[in-house]
Amino acid sequence: MTQTRILFVCHGNICRSAAAEMVMKKLIREAGLEKRVLAASAAATTEEIGNDIYPPMKRVLLAHGVPCEPHAARLLTRADGKAYDLIVGMDAENLRHMRRILGADAEGKLHLLMEYADAPGSEVADPWYTRDFEKAYADVLAGCRGLLAAVAGA
Repeated sequence: MTQTRILFVCHGNICRSAAAEMVMKKLIREAGLEKRVLAASAAATTEEIGNDIYPPMKRVLLAHGVPCEPHAARLLTRADGKAYDLIVGMDAENLRHMRRILGADAEGKLHLLMEYADAPGSEVADPWYTRDFEKAYADVLAGCRGLLAAVAGA
């Protein structure tokens, strides 16, 4: 049995992608799929490197029963393109950065999270700007549920 390795990416890796990592890890544990699916996250830019999950995002995660493991934002690297099976961005800007850092997506690894929430073309709005951390959480949860169903069924 091979393991599917998923890397979530957002602008700074302190809100949406970090939340997606923590939500996905919880869903993976609940489904007993720890040996089949691995989740991690990274940033598309260097602005928040080393920082923990943004406190308002962390509060929303904890309020929904999502454990927050120790986290330090890190930058997406070209090596991640080989190390992960799926690299999942939160919005079109993230996808542009992902393509710039990783190069061509010949293997079809690059996706947007909302594709898995039956909302292709939709984006997880950045709560850093919207201040709507609950909406970001709801979108992340929907996307992660759909993504886990897609990879677990594969």
